[in-house]
Amino acid sequence: MNIGMVCYPTHGGSGVVASELSKELAKRGHQVHLISYSLPFRISQTSENIWFHKVEVSAYPLFRYPPYSLEVTATILDVARKHKLDVVHVHYAIPHGMCGWQARVMMAEEGTRLPFITTLHGTDITIVGSEPTMAPVTRFILKHSDVITTVSESMRDETEQFFQTRCGIHVIPNFIDPEVFHRRPLPGFRQRLADPGERVLIHMSNFRPVKNIPHIIQAFAHVCRHLPSRLVLIGDGPERPHAEELAQRLGVAEKVHFMGTQANVTDFLSVADLYLQASQHESFGLSSLEAMACGVPAVAYRVGGVPEVILDGRTGHLVSLDDADGLGAAALSILADEHKLHTFSAASRDRAVSVFGADRVVPRYEFVYEELAAGRRPCLAGE
Repeated sequence: MNIGMVCYPTHGGSGVVASELSKELAKRGHQVHLISYSLPFRISQTSENIWFHKVEVSAYPLFRYPPYSLEVTATILDVARKHKLDVVHVHYAIPHGMCGWQARVMMAEEGTRLPFITTLHGTDITIVGSEPTMAPVTRFILKHSDVITTVSESMRDETEQFFQTRCGIHVIPNFIDPEVFHRRPLPGFRQRLADPGERVLIHMSNFRPVKNIPHIIQAFAHVCRHLPSRLVLIGDGPERPHAEELAQRLGVAEKVHFMGTQANVTDFLSVADLYLQASQHESFGLSSLEAMACGVPAVAYRVGGVPEVILDGRTGHLVSLDDADGLGAAALSILADEHKLHTFSAASRDRAVSVFGADRVVPRYEFVYEELAAGRRPCLAGE
């Protein structure tokens, strides 16, 4: 099939999922046309069956703000015409869902059918889409997309509850490639991060306020009071300066490594003992899944779709929102018990592969594409 994939290229869940899905579809022989304003960070270069089409945003002086949405729509149209796209898959409801609808309407006037799928990732509904001025636009996208998918049952339920609609949302979870995300031997690498006998905790995010980085630092400080440990923070964003200041204030700055954005996170996950997540809201928790695939148990707040990924008492622990000390205590209960750590590590890898492996999840997207291309409505699970 010829599939258009529209996404933001930045370090966030939607861009990661779009990139990984593109690579998996390409491996299965589909032609994937990535549409974004720069090459997504998880795709270092285009390869066989993957093409990149850059959205060129106009700098015409009349426009006070660049007309990004219109440029995305125009790029979708151009790619659809030249490469005869079967479907377009847009990630993030606003503005990409509206771009998909505009392209479909314009192609229909030319006598060409162009179905589109909108995948909701979380903040496009909970933050952007719930704004009073944006809610009607989001509701329109939910109504007019050919198919709506989202990454967790929690996100589906929250969307339907907020917008008071049952629009037949398909739940297709995020996934990992077990051949990429697995624990690998890296002689000497752990020694660069920690001294012998120290535990290594890790967190990865875009350091936005919703990721609650101060609670990561506070939880780590709790662990440090009882067990020699190091904290590795991967990513960057607006909360980093506050996190650095807090680490200084709590006296753990020398034990915290701010590594910035890293292309190959599996190296760090391969030497980590525990993953920390403190999000105030999380539709899924992809970084936790990537950690679990590398045999790293996770401790997180019990919010959103996180319980659908981390099994409390089996692959990690879940605690109540905003209980930073509880988060630290839960982490300590795993790190201080060698048998528990080993058991949770094995269970984490097993769950990541058996439930969220690419071979289990990507065919569900293929089914949706094939049904839409054939002019049929894909059945929801259980129908």
